[in-house]
Amino acid sequence: MKPIDEISSDVIGVAMAIHREIGPGLLESVYQAILAKKLTRLGYAVETEKPLGFSFEDLEFPAAFKVDLLVDQSLVVELKSVERMQPVHSKQLLTYLRLMNLPVGLLINFGCETLKEGIKRVVNNHDR
Repeated sequence: MKPIDEISSDVIGVAMAIHREIGPGLLESVYQAILAKKLTRLGYAVETEKPLGFSFEDLEFPAAFKVDLLVDQSLVVELKSVERMQPVHSKQLLTYLRLMNLPVGLLINFGCETLKEGIKRVVNNHDR
């Protein structure tokens, strides 16, 4: 398995190429399908819409959330196609990272004029 920084770099590179080619304004699902296919062609194992469950006290929620992309079982990629990201988007990704006990994820907003301004790295440094 590749180091997380190498995986992140590849995901960002592919996302930037997609954004340069087709630009902003499409549905998130379109960017998700293209990104997943291109990463798979690079040799990555990519899961889309991966169900994520959690428990609280004695309650079980087996598929409460869906992770947009999980790359090589180690990098969560949350995609957006909005004019402006909100703080809740980073919190959503951080919640996924905590529930999956993963260290880092990428929040990518394809709705920005340039993708450089639409990429945010989120780090889970929460110890349970």
